[in-house]
Amino acid sequence: MVTYAERPWIKSYDVGMPTSVEIPEVPLHQFLKDTRLRMPHNTAMITPANLPLIGRISRSITYEELDRASDALAAALVDLGLKKSDRVAIVMPNSAAFVISFFGILKAGGVVAATNPTYPAERMAQQINDCDAEFVLALTLFYDLVKELQPRTKVKTVIAANIKEYLPPLAKFLFTIAKEKKEGHFLEDVQAGDYWFQDLLSRYDGRQANVGVQPDDLAIFQYTGGTTGVAKAAMSKHRALVANMLQTEGFLDLLETPAEAHVFLGAVPFFHVYGLVVVVSTSVYRGCQVVLVPNPRDIDDVLGNIETFRTTLFPGVPALYNAINNHPKVQNGEIDLSSLQLCISGSAPLPEATKSEFERLSGGSVREGFGMSEAPTATHVNPIYKENRSGSIGLPLPEMDMRIVSLEDGETDVPVGEVGELVMAGPNVMAGYHGLLEETQNVLREKDGMRWLYTGDIARMDEDGYFYIVDRKKDMAIIGGYNVYPTAVENAVAAHAAVLEVGVAAIPHPEREGQEALKAWIVLKPGETLEADAVIDFLGDKLAPYEIPRRIAFIAELPKTAVGKTLRRELVRMEEETN
Repeated sequence: MVTYAERPWIKSYDVGMPTSVEIPEVPLHQFLKDTRLRMPHNTAMITPANLPLIGRISRSITYEELDRASDALAAALVDLGLKKSDRVAIVMPNSAAFVISFFGILKAGGVVAATNPTYPAERMAQQINDCDAEFVLALTLFYDLVKELQPRTKVKTVIAANIKEYLPPLAKFLFTIAKEKKEGHFLEDVQAGDYWFQDLLSRYDGRQANVGVQPDDLAIFQYTGGTTGVAKAAMSKHRALVANMLQTEGFLDLLETPAEAHVFLGAVPFFHVYGLVVVVSTSVYRGCQVVLVPNPRDIDDVLGNIETFRTTLFPGVPALYNAINNHPKVQNGEIDLSSLQLCISGSAPLPEATKSEFERLSGGSVREGFGMSEAPTATHVNPIYKENRSGSIGLPLPEMDMRIVSLEDGETDVPVGEVGELVMAGPNVMAGYHGLLEETQNVLREKDGMRWLYTGDIARMDEDGYFYIVDRKKDMAIIGGYNVYPTAVENAVAAHAAVLEVGVAAIPHPEREGQEALKAWIVLKPGETLEADAVIDFLGDKLAPYEIPRRIAFIAELPKTAVGKTLRRELVRMEEETN
């Protein structure tokens, strides 16, 4: 009988996959220093621009430039009063200024608290207040928003960066005269007490912050919980980020192309650990390039960047792969996606139909993985060369321990193959939730000398060590006395040829007090029509009768988090508002 303690997943690893990872006693930004010494003139970041009549052009930033600029920012922050372990908020999309800010804050001994720049003022204020940030680094596009919420926070200083500063010269000129004011980026001047990002980089160029940052110092606050309620700040140390970056690199290093020759598509948000670890940190360690994509919803731009810059690594989310699948120029073969070698799908379950269609259209390989803000970020992934099991999140990364425990007592290991809550231990697990002792104690528990993270995910493991997420514990529905998992229902509905996306959630039963009913919210592909009865008939041989949603709505768009997870609680709220 296989046990979790045996780590059966190791025997399913690709040949050459490390079973352990040596974690050096250094802060995360040390790897930027190391890469600058090894390959100072290699390109670190590419900022693209698509110009009418000219096409796609770009500006490159080398590792020497990135390291030097982040050194200058660190020196400036310390001079302006930033103390070690102070939190600094970043309000920016994926951009060169974001990456410089990230490493600059770490070098200054600060803790990065990046927020979704599209948040409304109240939600952004809640996060900035929660982390006690006194400094905010923001694009000029969001400067007025930050100043609006500043009186309700502890923020003393805002540093403003203009997106145009890292555009290629011609694009910068055209942006200045045609788009800067029109699109809200123009800022005549910063207010008293605030600073221009570029002014600080110029003033402190050539200087460094003399701050001794240690592996056990905090590095990031990653806000999580967007699918379940008020966001919590998962606190992670430099040690955890270094560990997870090296765990991820152990997987990527199996690719035949030399590490520094790869080109990442930087489309997943950098204000989330998926982007910070898998894209930003790993690319810096490898010394390869990242093509910056500020708006991944602009599918034309995403596709143009893949084709122009011949990106090879594409960490993404199912919704993005699905959108690419359904783009007319991809469907007719006009877009060349042949450069893609490896695509890693995370943040949400990957429907088999989405995966197979993307692989057919691109010729690339899609591997589903899994991760959490509380273990920033990757914990599982399917092998590159061995079996890529459909519906599985794959195998745990090196140095990870996993168990599936009883949903009833939260302690007893269930037999292999049975469902329970996924719990994990490893060097990448967070330190805890900021200011939330009880919540921290609920999810981090000691057993047998190990610190176990209770994920809240219902899962199972097969005999070969592949893991499968069944659903979130909080999303499980009870229909007619049976446990029903919305993700399984969504996968069945998504298999219909007319369905683009679907979300399924439990709602209060409209006729039976105290009971639940399933409802499906469906987004159709362009030009398609579908009736509710046809959906129910389609599911007849795919699901048990109690699993089939009898209430179906057709909507234009699903509510989602910034990294593509369907917000089921928002679907339920929409239902409540219509009744």
